Amino acid sequence: MILINKIFEHNMKTKLRAVEGDITLIDTEAIVNAANNSLLGGGGVDGAIHRAAGKELLEECRTLGGCRTGEAKITKGYNLKAKYVIHTAGPVWRGGNRNEGKLLADCYKNSMQIALENGIKTIAFPSISTGAYRFPFEHAAVIAVTAVKEFLKENDSIDEVVFVCFGKDALKIYEKLLEMN
Repeated sequence: MILINKIFEHNMKTKLRAVEGDITLIDTEAIVNAANNSLLGGGGVDGAIHRAAGKELLEECRTLGGCRTGEAKITKGYNLKAKYVIHTAGPVWRGGNRNEGKLLADCYKNSMQIALENGIKTIAFPSISTGAYRFPFEHAAVIAVTAVKEFLKENDSIDEVVFVCFGKDALKIYEKLLEMN
């Protein structure tokens, strides 16, 4: 994992940073799962988190009754470094005219709200909806950073937010966004 020390300081105490790596190995109190609506595992980040956390995660997810797009739910982290997994169901990209941007922003804001409600001080996000759900990466990154910054304007009790990137190109995009005011 490559750690980038580009930290966005923004009149609040929360640090925002981007790293390239595997979200299942990130050492934060909570990691966010880019889940499907069933919360019962899938491919990409979702599958990786379920595999790394162990079967107990799936067992707990079965009790949650799924998750609507844009909403979020929390479970224990089980075999992960993270104590918690916040699951959020991102939107499928259908051209941008079906409220996809708002739903994606809701994923980030609702995940942050759950972190706040549970006293979580450090949280890591993957790039939600940019894999199998085909949300254009750069557009999704802008929404992610904007949604997190907007949330933090009103709620600064979270100490650190980490955007976990898959690949150097993704990392460069997040670094650029985090450098902007």
